[in-house]
Amino acid sequence: MVLASVEKMVGLQKKTSGIRNICILAHVDHGKTTLADCLISSNGIISSRLAGKLRYLDSREDEQIRGITMKSSAISLHFVKGDQEYLINLIDSPGHVDFSSEVSTAVRLCDGCIIVVDAVEGVCPQTQAVLRQAWLENIRPVLVINKIDRLIVELKLTPQEAYLHLKNILEQINAVTGTLFTSKVLEERAGKETESESISDTAQGDQIYDWSAGLEDTDDSHLYFSPDHGNVVFASAIDGWGFGIEHFAKLYSQKIGIKPAVLLKTLWGDYYLNTKAKKIMKGDQSKGKKPLFVQLVLDNIWSLYEAVMKRDKEKIEKIVTSLGLKIGARESRHADPKVHLNAICSQWLPISDAVLCILKEDTTLCSIGSSQTLECSHISMCDLQCVLAMVCNKLPSPLDITAERVEKLMCVGARTFDSLPPETQELKSAFLKCSSEGTAPVIVFVSKMFAVDAKALPHNKPRPLTQEEIAHRRELAKRRHAEKLVAKQGKELSEKPQSENSSEVTENAGDTKGEEQQLTGQVEIMTSKAMKQEADNKESFIAFARVFSGIVQRGQKIFVLGPKYDPAESLHKLSFQCSATNDLPLVPHMTCCTLENLYLLMGRELEDLEEVPAGNVLGIGGLQDFVLKSATLSTSPACPPFTPLNFEATPIVRVAVEPKHPSDMPQLVRGMKLLNQADPCVQVLIQETGEHVLVTAGEVHLQRCLDDLKERFAKVQISVSAPIIPFRETITRPPKVDMVNEEIGRQQKVAVIHQTKEDQNKIPEGVQVDSDGLVTISTPNKQATLSVRAMPLPEEVTRLLEENSDLIRTMEQLNTSLNEDKKTHEINQKTLDRIKEFKQKLEQNLQGRKWRNAVDQIWSFGPRKCGPNILLYNFEGYKRSVWQCLGNAVKEVSKYRDFDNSIVSGFQLATLSGPMCEEPLMGVCFTVEKWEINKVGEVLSTRSQDSGECDAVQHKQNEDTTLTSSCTDEVCSVNEYQESSQSVPKSPEKISKHKGEVLLADCYGPFSGQLIATMKEACRYALQAKPQRLMAAMYTCEIMATAEVLGRVYAVLSKREGRVLQEEMKEGTDVFIIKAVLPVAESFGFADEIRKRTSGLASPQLVFSHWEIISSDPFWVPTTEEEYLHFGEKADSENQARKYMNAVRKRKGLYVEEKIVEHAEKQRTLSRNK
Repeated sequence: MVLASVEKMVGLQKKTSGIRNICILAHVDHGKTTLADCLISSNGIISSRLAGKLRYLDSREDEQIRGITMKSSAISLHFVKGDQEYLINLIDSPGHVDFSSEVSTAVRLCDGCIIVVDAVEGVCPQTQAVLRQAWLENIRPVLVINKIDRLIVELKLTPQEAYLHLKNILEQINAVTGTLFTSKVLEERAGKETESESISDTAQGDQIYDWSAGLEDTDDSHLYFSPDHGNVVFASAIDGWGFGIEHFAKLYSQKIGIKPAVLLKTLWGDYYLNTKAKKIMKGDQSKGKKPLFVQLVLDNIWSLYEAVMKRDKEKIEKIVTSLGLKIGARESRHADPKVHLNAICSQWLPISDAVLCILKEDTTLCSIGSSQTLECSHISMCDLQCVLAMVCNKLPSPLDITAERVEKLMCVGARTFDSLPPETQELKSAFLKCSSEGTAPVIVFVSKMFAVDAKALPHNKPRPLTQEEIAHRRELAKRRHAEKLVAKQGKELSEKPQSENSSEVTENAGDTKGEEQQLTGQVEIMTSKAMKQEADNKESFIAFARVFSGIVQRGQKIFVLGPKYDPAESLHKLSFQCSATNDLPLVPHMTCCTLENLYLLMGRELEDLEEVPAGNVLGIGGLQDFVLKSATLSTSPACPPFTPLNFEATPIVRVAVEPKHPSDMPQLVRGMKLLNQADPCVQVLIQETGEHVLVTAGEVHLQRCLDDLKERFAKVQISVSAPIIPFRETITRPPKVDMVNEEIGRQQKVAVIHQTKEDQNKIPEGVQVDSDGLVTISTPNKQATLSVRAMPLPEEVTRLLEENSDLIRTMEQLNTSLNEDKKTHEINQKTLDRIKEFKQKLEQNLQGRKWRNAVDQIWSFGPRKCGPNILLYNFEGYKRSVWQCLGNAVKEVSKYRDFDNSIVSGFQLATLSGPMCEEPLMGVCFTVEKWEINKVGEVLSTRSQDSGECDAVQHKQNEDTTLTSSCTDEVCSVNEYQESSQSVPKSPEKISKHKGEVLLADCYGPFSGQLIATMKEACRYALQAKPQRLMAAMYTCEIMATAEVLGRVYAVLSKREGRVLQEEMKEGTDVFIIKAVLPVAESFGFADEIRKRTSGLASPQLVFSHWEIISSDPFWVPTTEEEYLHFGEKADSENQARKYMNAVRKRKGLYVEEKIVEHAEKQRTLSRNK
């Protein structure tokens, strides 16, 4: 196909019904980029011979070196089917788990996707992940089963075995889809039942709900992949061929005399051809017959491969002649049979034509099976367009966007579509129409920002000169040359011989002047070169976006809406009809910008555009200062921000970065800001220690970010720390057995008693610790006393708190609004139901005597008020709960009211950094069992209450006066307070002034601050009174390996503290799938070591899974005789938990208790000193 011009693409952009926005999704190394190359070659952008070798959309150098895709790239393709033209915006996405965030950015912009699956490896972890992402974004998938050639060449399966293998892969993929569908139906069913219960509580008798009824009533046939539905293509992208069964159904209908519709239904399945009766019969397996798919399709392909691989020239010539193909002499004589095979297959069953041949009516084909004669048939010479035709036929256009997807995109957080303002709800029709009219509101979503070299921008590219310009430049050059000749001749004629007595001073002065001019010229040239080079090296940011409504034009002014923008609040300040061109009041999370440049994304190239209609994917320049990572652009202030992207991978790998030369720090800071903007997943932090920290999704992602930082954004030499491994601190129940599995209670352990006494001696004065772990501590001014106990939370509760962190954050926001009496939008019923369900689950998991009424007494969660730790109150005279948003809020007027926030703040600080190595806590419950405030403390409390009311009450009684300044050195006694209270009444202004003096009158600082510090210390001591443990972050590791390298894989896993969970053999192959868990701390270099030890035959996929308690006690020392025998006097065997703890403490500059040299002796030699 001839390369389409930009003008042609612009014309196709205006026909919304002919647009297809698709992305290619798959596990790593399943052939996405090779498939993309084949599709691109069908447009003449690259040669078909280079397809699969060039990897056109992998434009980064490190992508080419590693052989994996690291970013999502877009390209627009032109496709003609019959008399209809299509514009296909194709996005290639990474398959590596470290770059799954790039998949999220691609999926959001598309209406459909191509799922690619390796015919040998089948469904892999990332295949399931991308299917789930496509499901969450409500986009329709089609399937390409790639690398069919591996079944022939590597596994050497027969056509019958290959058919069963392919059938098994289809069942696995449909099982994943069925699971997603079932969960959705059951969730909707549960929601409907809950609503019906809340509406009508008058139902009589017991009702039994059949949860399967929802599944039976819902039609899900269109969701599944089946070749007879036309949504499956079998392909070998590297060999350039692919087909759908429609292709062969039309072909054989003429040859056999059976209708194409009948063949289409029976070509895949348990059917066989009765040659005598010329009928298609069912039950091929029971009668020992070949399935129709094997007989008519696979046998032909296997025969071709066998002929080419065995270099059977006669058979090859017969096949080529019968198919009417033209194979060049270069391909037929090539030493590699794959080249010859590619030449034949790419013409016979072109992969880009695999779906095209399915749909083209004039296509006929023959069987080239060994038992049948070869007949000539006409095949159109085009590339892998079968996939493109399947895309056009089966995937929706932007006009077919569903109402469900629109509502999901418009509803941020827990809000429902019905709770949005009416003006916002009206925009739904603009989404559904996808209108390109001038009156339609412009709605654009930016999924990511990506950096390009400024030289790659269209206006900076050197453009080819026209013939007129070349002629004009030639004339100018001739004229300049002629002028130089004339000047030179005139100079020679006018020159006179200089006199011998010319002064040397004049000559020297002239020379000096000439040198100065030369130096000045050189400096100017160098400066201009430096400026030009700096401009060339500058990185420009392009927004990767899609237009959902309206027409985007260059130079247009538009609103940029941040993720926290709320149209309900802004519409009170702005009119619905206002535009970005007006002078507007300041609205939070909304700015105005001008769209400087619009680009057509063509892989490695960018083309300038003047305007882009709705339904298209585009690049936008000039948003660098307005958009950080993603944003919503609109001309209407009523437009809500789109739902945030769903990221599968959690950033977990941290490193600290600093420049090698301290003077380069400003460039590093600037570079890290640019990196943060250019990568959707990376996080850039500045810690309290002043370290600049990068947080990435994995080792490969980290390496890419560091390379970008050094070579593109900061352009300075940097030093990178060892990975900062995150840990969590927790407590457990006291163990029943010691390290040698002896029961602790039955032994006389004198050493343990001494150790306990030593630990008690470490506790400072004023802190009381009971035998059951209750810690009692007073504030420095002795005006308040706290008693706190720490308990471990059940694992189920910790997991529940982690999973519902967003819901807890929402609860906290609602409670804050209620406490401050703010008028917020009404809490929708769905959120309330989720909170009630969350509370019920907590009650179910917190059973038993010690957890009685615990859920109602939850005071706060931590750290950051949404973490996996709980604070309970268990003392009289106080009632405040996190469940205020459920309608049971109580206005607290007790003496604790003004200082309860101090207790919560102390708890937040304690849970943010534990006592072992200043890491956050996890799975700990703190109970405040006593909180006493003495009379002076009560005075402070009442005084703070009264000061708030002094605007309303003008005349106060004598009891409302404040303490005098004579009580500054120590806390005042009650007598002193009574004496001072007999002074003259003061005005409200003086009361409020003196209130501040009271709170600062203490030499220990404000009372609230003392409470925060005391609560923090109480929590730490309560934690230390229980057995402490470290929690390590764990990866789930999936490794595919053959039997011969299985032992080496196990050796590497055991060396790195890994634990194998499951090992299973893939059916029909010699490949084993090993599922294991591996600590993040031991994972660095793991993938490289596995590859080295197995000679590249095994490659792991690491995904963050969970936190796991390290069983060993970091403070353990041998105490019993058996422990001394097993572990030595100093526990010589390495304590894993202590090793991790000391490493973190060293990194943070905390004290580490270790001996540098022990039992030092003078070195001895074998020979005596003479």
